[in-house]
Amino acid sequence: MTLVKTSAGQQALKDRHGSLTPRQRSAFILFDGKRSTDDVLSATAAMGITREDVQAMIDQGLLASASGGAAAAEIAPPAAAAAAGEGSGRSPKERYQDAYPVATELTAGMGLRGFRLNLAVEGTTGYDELAALAPKIRDAVGDAKYARLEQALFA
Repeated sequence: MTLVKTSAGQQALKDRHGSLTPRQRSAFILFDGKRSTDDVLSATAAMGITREDVQAMIDQGLLASASGGAAAAEIAPPAAAAAAGEGSGRSPKERYQDAYPVATELTAGMGLRGFRLNLAVEGTTGYDELAALAPKIRDAVGDAKYARLEQALFA
């Protein structure tokens, strides 16, 4: 689905008033009528922009469908993305976003002994890479500490 800025949205961007958070503002700028919602969400994933943020901008009247249809009904996550979460309903991207801080905390807490592993975690860019490092993290920190990461990554 392609969204465009409404006149109210363009005015909010120009005036910099409080209805847009700084991270929403970054995503808002990318809605140009050419990029799909999924493209914008992918581009702003590192900032933590979610479908709920986009929905909030639609609800505030800052964004509208480029085709003139009802934007709010179409913003729901696609069924394929929900299925990728294996029963929990979380996508791989959401799993990565939940697990990454836990993994960095665990490996950084190891001090110099975990320096290289911490660098490897910080170098990951997605769920698959972090999941591949999970066994090494388990071996390094032990099962008790690893349980938090396992929950965030695989549950």
